[in-house]
Amino acid sequence: MSCSDEMEPPSNIIQIQPSIINRLKKAKYGVSNHSTVELCHWTKKSFVNEGECYKKKFYGIDTHRCMEFSPAGMLCQNRCVYCWRPMEFYDSMKMPVEMVDEPESIMKNLMEERYRLMNGYFGNAKADKKKVKEAMIPSHYAISLSGEPTMYPKLPGLITYLKNLRDTKSIFLVTNGQEPEMLNRLQDEDALPTQLYLSTNAPNRRIFFMINKPRYRDAWERWWKSLLFLREINTRTVVRITLIRSLNADLDLVPLFADIMKRGNPHFIEVKSYMHVGYSNQRLEKSDMMEMSEVREYANSLANAVGCYKFMDESIISRVVVLQNTERYLDRLIT
Repeated sequence: MSCSDEMEPPSNIIQIQPSIINRLKKAKYGVSNHSTVELCHWTKKSFVNEGECYKKKFYGIDTHRCMEFSPAGMLCQNRCVYCWRPMEFYDSMKMPVEMVDEPESIMKNLMEERYRLMNGYFGNAKADKKKVKEAMIPSHYAISLSGEPTMYPKLPGLITYLKNLRDTKSIFLVTNGQEPEMLNRLQDEDALPTQLYLSTNAPNRRIFFMINKPRYRDAWERWWKSLLFLREINTRTVVRITLIRSLNADLDLVPLFADIMKRGNPHFIEVKSYMHVGYSNQRLEKSDMMEMSEVREYANSLANAVGCYKFMDESIISRVVVLQNTERYLDRLIT
């Protein structure tokens, strides 16, 4: 018992610091020990029929039934300059297996937090009550909210748990590529997500360190191992390139990015602009955002340079173009 007579959290489970929890909750996050959840911008838009996430248009994901969360809310190996999350709060790079929650406990607690965040929509006159009711049981899980989910040592068990839920249709995992051994574990333990994203923002080591500000000395080599992992695995793969005008958007870099795409051979390439939102506006300028016409030009140049990709679709409001692999072809829609 503390001096203030408040119950202290269990000492053996990683906890986000109370001061950080307060700031996260003000930003409309739900928090449970080391895990976080949020109703994303597009989920809330979908509730009131004012728009859908581009994943709906590109891949058929129901926006209102998407649950975005992370089992490593405030833990990451990088300090990316374009990250919109509050990564200034990241204070650790380790998640010992004996100090983390079990997958079922994470999902139970985060679902309760998600219900709390949804609560106001049941009385919102603008809300589509059918959508809100359906959203109480997610059909899609995006493991990507904050931190780096592949740091969570029980990630294979978490994905397996989600796969076994009756209503689950798809699971997306977004990684920065710093834990290639975890990706191998996902494959070995039959726990690959429906779609695996590799965040990509640099065509060479120098720019990689400039943008990602990694804590691992061998971060570039780790990322390459993750890229090569995409070549052979039996699940949908996406490389997502984030363009930042002042750092990596010069068309002269396209041949280097093209070589990376040839080596990784993902099913899809998403080329998108950096967005000047959240905490990133403390590190980058609004002028670092690309115009949609520039994103199209870059994506087209990349497709021509690689040779086996074609334009698939785009989202103007999100400033993103998606390219589809014509040789390693998969249907865009997840059914």
